[in-house]
Amino acid sequence: MKKTYSNSQRVTFSICLFFLLTVSALKPCTVAVISGKATADGRPLLWKNRDTGQPNNKVVFIKGEKYSFLGVINSEDNEATSVWQGINSRGFAIINSASNDLLPEKGIASGNGVLMRRALGMCADVGEFEELLQSTNGKRRVAANYGVIDAYGNACFFETSRSSYVKFDANDPETAPSGYILRTNFAFSAQEKNRGGGYIRFERISHIFEKETAGKKLDLPFILKKASRDLANEKLHSFPLTVKLNTDAAPPLYIRTNDTINRISTISVSVFHGAPGIEKPHLATMWIILGQPICSVALPLWVKSESVPSVLGGQGTAPMHDLSKKLISYLYHDQRGNMKQYMDLSLFLNYKDNGFLSLILPIEDQIIRETDQKLKEWEANKPRQKEFKTYMEETSSRAFNALQDSFADILKEKIPSG
Repeated sequence: MKKTYSNSQRVTFSICLFFLLTVSALKPCTVAVISGKATADGRPLLWKNRDTGQPNNKVVFIKGEKYSFLGVINSEDNEATSVWQGINSRGFAIINSASNDLLPEKGIASGNGVLMRRALGMCADVGEFEELLQSTNGKRRVAANYGVIDAYGNACFFETSRSSYVKFDANDPETAPSGYILRTNFAFSAQEKNRGGGYIRFERISHIFEKETAGKKLDLPFILKKASRDLANEKLHSFPLTVKLNTDAAPPLYIRTNDTINRISTISVSVFHGAPGIEKPHLATMWIILGQPICSVALPLWVKSESVPSVLGGQGTAPMHDLSKKLISYLYHDQRGNMKQYMDLSLFLNYKDNGFLSLILPIEDQIIRETDQKLKEWEANKPRQKEFKTYMEETSSRAFNALQDSFADILKEKIPSG
């Protein structure tokens, strides 16, 4: 059955922090659904920082039951049985965050990613996804907040349990006055409160979005730079990216990243930039960061390419994720007990004088500028499949090589590009 809630019970925040649950292990994610009325270009955005205990993930292209799609899977999932975020050829995109408070007391949600794979292959839009939920009520093994957008401009969250769901529409001014909705790994519709998690991150991301929307619209660079890479813990008055550290022989400063948005367990970031209209679903863009975002760059992908760049997919693990893991090992070098949750902030901020981000962000900024220009060209003249594929491969390879060159002393030797 579908439940309804009064306006006072609806969510009035705008970002959505999503959480991934595989079997019984709770691994929080940070996510957002943003309607076009809150963005600079009028197109919806869908965001997920993926946190999980799985060691590796990569991108795959799959020809589904009705629609082809790009999705993120665990690298060890050879059959791609579960997809954890993705977008299909109709411009329909989906993410999730696991929410244990939607489970029975001793329940297990083993089907969160299975449902998303099915939705990407079958659903053309948000309406069809809701029909899928209606048809599977009582039959699915899920406990998740599902975020979805489509080429019509719809942008919603569905807090979904085994037998019911509650819909939150980011285009509804009563539900989302600012045009966006927030979630972490707890559900506002849960019958039993305080069983979920991610409350520290929810407060932090709420404050980040509120500050950003005070005087302007939201856009892709805001999500990638400010939101996905945030290392602050407001409860501890810890704001590492504003710290100025001496480069002398003082003892290194560490930060614990277990409750930050960019976490020790973050292994990818996806931002889906909605299509400019229903007649151009091929221009809906998937931006992917493989690896912890402070150690990798965002790259653009399109389903129309019918392919995945070699550094983001392939057999085994993805080279870009392998590269990011080497940089993470450099920053989280003390693996004794709980010290593995502590990042060496001194190394991060002082590397080559100006720190990691001084090397990573210029690479990403150039890609965003070039892609903006390319999308304008493609909107005027519809590109062929080969044009998408060539641009994706060339851009990804150039970024991968630039990262290898920038961090050559850490990597020691070149990582094969696939």
